[in-house]
Amino acid sequence: MKYEEVNGVLLFNKPLGLSSNIALQKVRRLFNAQKAGHTGTLDPLATGLLPICFGEATKFSSFLLDGDKEYIATIKLGQTTTTYDAEGEITSTSIVSVTQNQIVECINSFKGNITQIPPIYSALKVNGKALYQYARDGEEVTIKSREICIHEIELLEYIALDIIKLRVLSSKGTYIRTLANDIGQKLDCGAHLIGLVRTKSNQFELNEKLSIEYITSLELEQRRQLLLPIDIMLSDMPKYELNEHDFRYIKNGHSFISSTCNDFEKVRLYQDSQFFGVAKCLKGLVTPVRLMNTSCYQNN
Repeated sequence: MKYEEVNGVLLFNKPLGLSSNIALQKVRRLFNAQKAGHTGTLDPLATGLLPICFGEATKFSSFLLDGDKEYIATIKLGQTTTTYDAEGEITSTSIVSVTQNQIVECINSFKGNITQIPPIYSALKVNGKALYQYARDGEEVTIKSREICIHEIELLEYIALDIIKLRVLSSKGTYIRTLANDIGQKLDCGAHLIGLVRTKSNQFELNEKLSIEYITSLELEQRRQLLLPIDIMLSDMPKYELNEHDFRYIKNGHSFISSTCNDFEKVRLYQDSQFFGVAKCLKGLVTPVRLMNTSCYQNN
């Protein structure tokens, strides 16, 4: 079957056990799409919301990558692992003797702007090489800490003496595995992540119905009806309607002067009410940032 041009966004519910890339390829084939990309990796251990962009939507996926994410994290106290999650080897075991009040006090201390060191078993690259490759090769590497923000964190359940469930709303670049490990260190008993569900990405919320099983059960045209329009990823940006003069300039990548565009960091561009891309507007100068392909524009 020949792959076709497909444009739009799917709020996919990634299952347990699949890497984000394998899940992406399975979904791409189900939609018979030429091009697709996801907007933020989920480990095989993790499930939940994995927005997948098809075709022209991939040009704008960075706007989702940069957004906040919400997770439900299940953490086991009393054990540390090499990967900070259940996929790694156990490196230490401790007796857990903490109260619920101590746990709440501990997790609240992580709220706000904090620094975090990414786990060695991650795909983050240092000097062009993924960190997990350094770990597998037994090579030492310096991992720089980076600033993240935990906007919200709360204890949902204290399931047993050694298992807790948290809700975490955090900025991009946050490793929940590292957060689990850091919580364990602060409680002086160790901890690792044993379950993770991403429930939100930017303004989008997890729809558990949009699973691989449900999508597979549909016909191709029914699957494509699940796709959201590309500009839904950019709904927080002001809208700017192009006239014929504006459109003639910007479709060729040129800037133009506008007397009606206020100073915005970025605006959504439309021509005849059709989404055409993103531009920045400064002192009346509108400059293209990302544009739709004009060859498929009339069909989107």
